Amino acid sequence: QLQLVESGGGLVQPGGSLRLSCTASGFNLESYAIGWFRQAPGQEREGVACISSSGSKMTFANYAEFAKGRFTISRDNAKSAVYLQMNSLKPEDTAVYYCAAKPYPCSTSATDFGSWGQGTQVTISS
Repeated sequence: QLQLVESGGGLVQPGGSLRLSCTASGFNLESYAIGWFRQAPGQEREGVACISSSGSKMTFANYAEFAKGRFTISRDNAKSAVYLQMNSLKPEDTAVYYCAAKPYPCSTSATDFGSWGQGTQVTISS
């Protein structure tokens, strides 16, 4: 059974950093695209970043505009994990962050992802 578990959320001050982890089990991570999404209260879920690998083992990463230059997505297939390094955090980054999986390739649409973790809360506040 495909399972995803997020961790690493918390409360940090503006300008701080967090690294979120998404640990996968029950499937071969190499064959899947993993996306990070977030949802703030009263707002729709939005894509943050996505990473996938083709059969040639090349890795592709895509970012939302607000994430470019501040967030970095990476994966460690040996650990079945995907990470989201978030730097220069802003109050507007406050949200529940989710990781999700779909067969290659990446997508920006949450509805394309069939498996989701439970989410981890990220709060940016002084």
